[in-house]
Amino acid sequence: MSYPLPKEIRELQAGVAAFIDEEVMPHELHAEMNEGEFPEGVEAKLKQRVAALGLRAMNIPKEMGGGGLSYLAQTIVSEQLGRVTNGLGWIVSTPARGVAETATPAQFERWVGPAIRGERGECYAITEAAAGSDVDAIQTTARREGDNYVINGEKWHVTSYNHADFMLVQAKLVGGANEGAHLLFFVDHDTPGVEVLRTPAYTHTYSHHHPILAFKEVKVPASHLVGAEGDGMAFTHDWFRYERLMIAARCCGAAQRLIEEASAFAQQRIAFGAPISKYQGIQFMLADSMTELWAARLMTYQLAEAHDRGEDVKVLHAQCSMAKLYASEMANRVADRAVQIFGGRGYMRENVAERYFRELRVDRIWEGTSEVQRVIIANQLYKRGQTALIS
Repeated sequence: MSYPLPKEIRELQAGVAAFIDEEVMPHELHAEMNEGEFPEGVEAKLKQRVAALGLRAMNIPKEMGGGGLSYLAQTIVSEQLGRVTNGLGWIVSTPARGVAETATPAQFERWVGPAIRGERGECYAITEAAAGSDVDAIQTTARREGDNYVINGEKWHVTSYNHADFMLVQAKLVGGANEGAHLLFFVDHDTPGVEVLRTPAYTHTYSHHHPILAFKEVKVPASHLVGAEGDGMAFTHDWFRYERLMIAARCCGAAQRLIEEASAFAQQRIAFGAPISKYQGIQFMLADSMTELWAARLMTYQLAEAHDRGEDVKVLHAQCSMAKLYASEMANRVADRAVQIFGGRGYMRENVAERYFRELRVDRIWEGTSEVQRVIIANQLYKRGQTALIS
């Protein structure tokens, strides 16, 4: 039986699937051969369609100007977005809800509201050369000087910097009663002292770049601080929970697309007088892929519904790690099998399996590596036991 999704969510699923298939997916090859970019003028039109479909800032409450979708609805949407390569699904933006809910009226007017409306773009400057999954190891500092903070440090992998005009920068406080506390700041790109050191090339072909930034005596008013001193890590954990769930959803979408494409190819590819779909070696790869996708999808959908029910956030934190771990590794296995089924074709950049084989690899790294997810899961098992986590 199919998963018991409400009628309105099934309709949303169908609508987003049609949008991806008919309006976004046709641009994959152009993007692959043109640094991840849409053809000229296409992206703006597609963003208008995103708004018309009610998907812009889908995670933000309607009273704040967002789409106001439930977690389950967002998961369904993200799964469909995962069915397209080259990061083209990133035309649906999701500003950080926790930051939006905490922002002062002035911050909301200057940064958050425009980001929700698609008038400004945000990015996150958190990771460092020696601090990735271990966020507490960051060395970027902020010191208080009167009505300002002064930020110094270096940030790596600042995803979407080139599509944004402000950042959320995480630093550790030096000096004062709260020394060592994590802080999060709104920082405009044109703030003096912000410097792009270099923009490395990455395995995937996305239009969203991930540069390395330097912050040299960057002075920002205290009014740019998000929340209070010490709140920085809470915002990061909130974002990690959300994004790990959405990564799981996108990985399910990618696996679905790969299975569809590989299965169709296997049924028409003739070898030794028969379609290769008749051979057990191919059947076993497709069967294993289908089984793992079903398991990942069930886990992801159920976790989304648990968020909507408002279940214990600490349990959800562990379950988001489980979903991200399983779905990302599942999708990588499916991509590897798909390349094998396509054979030489699967090694061509014009082939969907080749692109996913490259693109899905990062899902086992960003927002916490697979190894870190396992540590989180094991520690929660020790603290809470099996029943709390998977009953």
